Amino acid sequence: MPAPTDEDKDEIFLSCRYGDLEEVQKFISKFGAEHLSEIRDANGNTVLHMISGNGHTDTLKYLLPFISPSLLSAQNSAGSTALHWAALNSHLSIVQELVLFPSGVGVNLIDIKNSAGHSPLAEAELAGWQEGAKWLVEVMNLEAVTEENGTENVEDSDTVDPNQEVEVEIEDADGEVAKMTISGSTGT
Repeated sequence: MPAPTDEDKDEIFLSCRYGDLEEVQKFISKFGAEHLSEIRDANGNTVLHMISGNGHTDTLKYLLPFISPSLLSAQNSAGSTALHWAALNSHLSIVQELVLFPSGVGVNLIDIKNSAGHSPLAEAELAGWQEGAKWLVEVMNLEAVTEENGTENVEDSDTVDPNQEVEVEIEDADGEVAKMTISGSTGT
């Protein structure tokens, strides 16, 4: 397979930005998928940053099986991952695809902090995106959070009521505390 030229790389980058699935498919057919992990813009953004920041779920679903799982945690020059961009722009389906991708790094993506000291969860909260922040809190590794804060680990409890509400406090890099209640009932 031929190697893509700089022009080809610019075109696939724009195709990812605009969610042009057909062009992404043509690029992979012509050049293979291995080149996708190497493509960056001047700010270190990857094709996943472009897809995720702009909410192109169909393109993301198509592309994920082709790329290196390490691209999921790739940080741009501001230290942000594709998950940071999806959270900042309130794209729930993208956030879910990135975190739940079976070959990816999973919930550990939620713990990556950018240069401003913000995790994707903090970006969602700063953007006022409660739906996304709630989902991230529900799936994140709370064991690591509770152990870090020195509070009781849920696994140490004798019983856990799946219908109880749990209040979670998360402190961001600026010392601001966000409180969120997670309801165990399915009626919310």
